[in-house]
Amino acid sequence: MTYDPSSANPLAGNPLQTRADVEKALHDLFNPLLPFFSEGGARVRLDGAAAHFDRIAADIEGFARPLWGLTPLAAGGGRFDHWTLYREGLANGMDPEHPEYWGEVSRTDQRMVEMAAIGFTLKMVPHLVWEPLPERAKKNVAAYLKHIRRFDYADNNWKFFRILVDLGLEEIGVDFDRSLTDKYLEELDGFYLGDGWYRDGNVRRIDHYIPFAMHFYGLIYARLAKSDEERTARYRERAERFARDIRHWYDEDGGALAFGRSLTYRFACAGIWGAYAFADVEALPWAEVKGQYMRHLRWWSKQPIANRDGVLSVGYGYPNLLMSESYNSAGSPYWALKAFLPLALPESHPFWQAEEAPAVTTPEPVPLKHPGMVMMHTPGNVVALSSGQQNYQMRFGAEKYAKFAYSSRYGFSVEADERAYANAAFDGMIGFSDDGRHYRVRESNEAALIAGDTLYGKWKPWSDVTVETWLVPANPWHIRIHRIETPRPLNATEGGFVIARADLDADTCEEGEGRALARSATDISAVLDLSSGVKRSGRAHRALPNTNLICAKTIVPQLLGDISAGTTVLVTAAMALPAGEAAEAVLAGAPPPPDLAALEDLFAREGIDVSAIQVPERF
Repeated sequence: MTYDPSSANPLAGNPLQTRADVEKALHDLFNPLLPFFSEGGARVRLDGAAAHFDRIAADIEGFARPLWGLTPLAAGGGRFDHWTLYREGLANGMDPEHPEYWGEVSRTDQRMVEMAAIGFTLKMVPHLVWEPLPERAKKNVAAYLKHIRRFDYADNNWKFFRILVDLGLEEIGVDFDRSLTDKYLEELDGFYLGDGWYRDGNVRRIDHYIPFAMHFYGLIYARLAKSDEERTARYRERAERFARDIRHWYDEDGGALAFGRSLTYRFACAGIWGAYAFADVEALPWAEVKGQYMRHLRWWSKQPIANRDGVLSVGYGYPNLLMSESYNSAGSPYWALKAFLPLALPESHPFWQAEEAPAVTTPEPVPLKHPGMVMMHTPGNVVALSSGQQNYQMRFGAEKYAKFAYSSRYGFSVEADERAYANAAFDGMIGFSDDGRHYRVRESNEAALIAGDTLYGKWKPWSDVTVETWLVPANPWHIRIHRIETPRPLNATEGGFVIARADLDADTCEEGEGRALARSATDISAVLDLSSGVKRSGRAHRALPNTNLICAKTIVPQLLGDISAGTTVLVTAAMALPAGEAAEAVLAGAPPPPDLAALEDLFAREGIDVSAIQVPERF
């Protein structure tokens, strides 16, 4: 018998075509958690791995995060048999005299995050979690929430958490300082960039937190807030504009662009589409919105994302602690249940009644100036050429934000050892070494510009080495031009897209001067050296295991060469496609190298002096 890893996925086998299928999926995801509830119901401890916050807060994640799905289920009339357990847990967790008390807050704390789901639940279904409580428990709950909301929340999407708590307190008739609500609503507006895009805080960080946090919470507020018509109208209008862009972060099969942090939240990426329905914002035709939503859930139903007991793992396409953030506990993945927000809507809602429409894709590149990306739709995939993002706070921040190319089908890899230059994947990146052991990659930019569908970045792997990189779409290829100025010789390795590696090394690889190719039963990935006067050798590199987000074992085509002191220009073409005749035809017709002088003229015509523009760490 062959073991099928996807059999551990609670969504496996669910057709995910109807509202009833989605409701079943929620039950199947929640039920494996039941054995892990504490005796008093206030804590859910799933394993022994730790996050940077205390163990109690991690247990609260396991308790609270499922409410993002269970609350809409109940609001929409769905059956859930364990509200008694949640009432007991809520009462005990907020009771200072109970052994399972959640603890006081005296500063910015993870508990603030989890109280948002509780505020949302109090707002949506007070008859299930508030009204049946005895008076003493009600006083404790009110006191705990009023106390926690007084402290400063992190200067990013966290500010919405106080807003959601306040919606709950308002619903149950508890008085609170509304000036704090207004303050955070105003500060959240300060993150707005335009064209529907926000930044997540005061850094150049524009990732999945914009759809599954900033807009997700904003649309909840737009639906549930009382007497704030001007702001809720803005939230709706911004979200409507955003849809025209964010749909290009999803491929035709339902996969989302693998980019940025917190990817262990997985199908939380469906939350934006469900939030449009929840708030009755038909940003795109309902058929397209529903198609995006359902395809994304189906994509995840095929991945081995759970442990053998059916509990969601930390990881992305499979259990993987290496790619996780320091704030990921075993309960963290259950933010994925934000995807179930449209269960609050009846079957008769036009979202549920619509027939799914295919994804809107285009062979032409789609520039997105705010995240600093150019999107390219290829078969079964969406590729983002990227420049201009910054993140110094996250583990593997360079890999999660600063690669040249990201993909929904092939994901990206994180590096396992900065002292193992020869073993690095460098997919979507170029790595430099001056000692053959350690290496440097792009971490941030001194300048990041977009002109039409071409991206430019200026960056320094060392203080005395400068690299200028142009990214040019040539669908399904993309071309990277690097102008490197260095006072000493360097080694350089540049990688294409990773593909899944077959057992018994049953992949077909081609390695030669200026060319590397990896071919599996399902995919082809290639890199070509288009440089003039520089020789690089090709290698099909079997990367270290568990470094890629989607596949545990991968192979990546690379170009390796020496960089002399002085100025060197490297030109690389990269592509990856599903295997087949069409992919073979693409391989036979590699794109010509762009004219670097013409690219420089392009930015000059935009009135931009590339040497003069600096990208601040903070806006």
